[in-house]
Amino acid sequence: MAAAVLVAIILQSTAPENGRLVPWWIVPAIELLLLAVAMIRDPGRIDRRGPGSQRATIALAAAMTIATVVGIAVLIVDILDTNLIVTANSILGRGAALWVTNVIAFSFWYWIFDRGGPGERAAGSAIAPSFAFPENATPELAPDGWQPRYHDYLYLSFTNATAFSPTDTLPIQAWAKMAMLAESVLSLITAIMVIARAINGLPGPPLT
Repeated sequence: MAAAVLVAIILQSTAPENGRLVPWWIVPAIELLLLAVAMIRDPGRIDRRGPGSQRATIALAAAMTIATVVGIAVLIVDILDTNLIVTANSILGRGAALWVTNVIAFSFWYWIFDRGGPGERAAGSAIAPSFAFPENATPELAPDGWQPRYHDYLYLSFTNATAFSPTDTLPIQAWAKMAMLAESVLSLITAIMVIARAINGLPGPPLT
């Protein structure tokens, strides 16, 4: 989980600065601070039970999601505003960074809330799952006592953002379906706007 956050921070820090609403370092600094708080509260694997232990990770996921949504909105304005002059590298670089950050942000939401969170899953809680993983359908192929870990949710988020639909893992609760819907919409908008602008399918400022 920490590695995924650091990847998002690196992308946000190295993406072209054109069109940013705030200095480039503010959002990465907030995310780094929240990651540090989460790790201090629960060093090692984050598996404490209770809502209090999830506050820092929820705040981190919220910060990443808000930054992604705002970044996509600014990118759309930059693409469509004929009064701006933007570079091709800026459009493509920011679009790619936002797409990856979107994948990471939603992987946190899935990881935080499925089956009550990592703490409840580690304790073997009887809370109903929000997702049906392939290991649930074929338990004979999974290790004994298998529980989804963060990389399972990262893969789920990546395939949902790529295919714009569930692949091998199905949402079975309403919040999970709506979260996957929101992620697909953001991913689709980003891809359509950047690709259409790259092939001059949309009016907009000249690319230099």
